[in-house]
Amino acid sequence: MKKLFALTAVLTVLMTLMAPMTARADHLDVIYTELQEDCSFPEYLAIVGDFNKWGADYGYQTEIAVPIQSAELGTMIWVGRSKNAETFGKAWDAWRDGQMDPASVPAQLQARFNECTEPLTIRKGYDTY
Repeated sequence: MKKLFALTAVLTVLMTLMAPMTARADHLDVIYTELQEDCSFPEYLAIVGDFNKWGADYGYQTEIAVPIQSAELGTMIWVGRSKNAETFGKAWDAWRDGQMDPASVPAQLQARFNECTEPLTIRKGYDTY
């Protein structure tokens, strides 16, 4: 009986310690895009860099995945990361609301993205554990 109690106590402690790990989930914002003919990859990366400066205040950062083995070699993949869906939502709200003011950083960045990339084709969201 003492062994069973000790085992139960150990399992309870382990589950309590592991609970925060299983509850943690980053949020990924994944966008598939292609560049317009008159926009170079370095130009696109400059826009992404400026976006990351804006996104830092909202806990959102992105990197660009460029396929080297894929049926869609011309497609680049935007992989945005936030610490969770709530943080992503706050960044999205700020981005969306900023589109109302043409002088805002989000609106100016969106205009640059529109000049450089083809219209959005695929967007997905993921939680990662």
